[in-house]
Amino acid sequence: MPSTRSPRRALAATVALLALTAATGCGADAAAGGPQTTTLRYQGSVGQVTLPELAADLGYLGDVKLDWIGNVTGGPADIQATATGQSDFGGAFNGAIVKLQAANAPITAVVSYYGSDAQTFQGYYVLDGSPIRGPRDLIGKRVGMNTLGAHAEAVLRTWLARGGLTADEIGRVELVALPPVNTEQSLRAKQIDVAVLGGVIRDKAVAGGGIRTVFTDYELLGAFSAGSYVFRDDFIARNPDTVRAFVTGVGKAIEWARTQPRETVVARLRAVIAKRGRNEDATLVDYWKSSGVAEKGGVITDREFATWIDWLADAGELKGARPKPADLYTNRFNAFATPGGGA
Repeated sequence: MPSTRSPRRALAATVALLALTAATGCGADAAAGGPQTTTLRYQGSVGQVTLPELAADLGYLGDVKLDWIGNVTGGPADIQATATGQSDFGGAFNGAIVKLQAANAPITAVVSYYGSDAQTFQGYYVLDGSPIRGPRDLIGKRVGMNTLGAHAEAVLRTWLARGGLTADEIGRVELVALPPVNTEQSLRAKQIDVAVLGGVIRDKAVAGGGIRTVFTDYELLGAFSAGSYVFRDDFIARNPDTVRAFVTGVGKAIEWARTQPRETVVARLRAVIAKRGRNEDATLVDYWKSSGVAEKGGVITDREFATWIDWLADAGELKGARPKPADLYTNRFNAFATPGGGA
């Protein structure tokens, strides 16, 4: 079973590397004043199609090309790779972005890419025969999620606190990091008591029967965008047109998926997986419903960061003054941020 240790040590290592990457430069970025790079290195997800991949397939990225360097299972690891120059962009839960920026990582969020709504959300599931019904029932139990220190943990701890649990009681709920494709299996094998399932993985698990919902992030918080793509600040400074093409292209992909018949989107996602030839199981995309992004074109709002700034500060995860949401993101590259833009 994977370790339940907090990812603070990994975060510290990331911050230690930032000075080195800032001094030596990263990847194939052009020198200041030189030509802008048009190839973006990124990490993907097994059996799923990311919004940048969809945007590229739809022709929305223009001359910008994507260079897949591997897969990642958690947002914190994805944005850490971006912060240290191993990739050019990465995506994570907004609370994880707050924590990394608070540790002086030179990154900025530029566009929302996932969220929760009535169709697409993260749920906390148990087996049908489980006695777990409310927050207090989780004390001493094991909860499996894709990564620690991110969306699933933040939502869970918020739910537990609102349910009246003390900090000590919350600390007795054991968190287990599991790859998303293995979480349902671990629940059914009773290796964990609660499984956090989202998106198409959740829908596939629910379709299999035998599990029920304890609560969802949508029930707890309503519709909201939960995660953003980030770039390093030095990359943005050297490649503003490339970042603009990426952000607006992702925004167009969000709106394309929002306005097309579901069957059309699923067929396109299947075609992308078939064309990229990574020897993947494409059945997950059959359960696609929506991106869950709240704002048009992935435009970011203060609320999407303020919620998690307050939570992290109250939990003692932030030292010093609370950062201002507007200092963590920018919409200046997103055509959808202006009236009539993004068409």
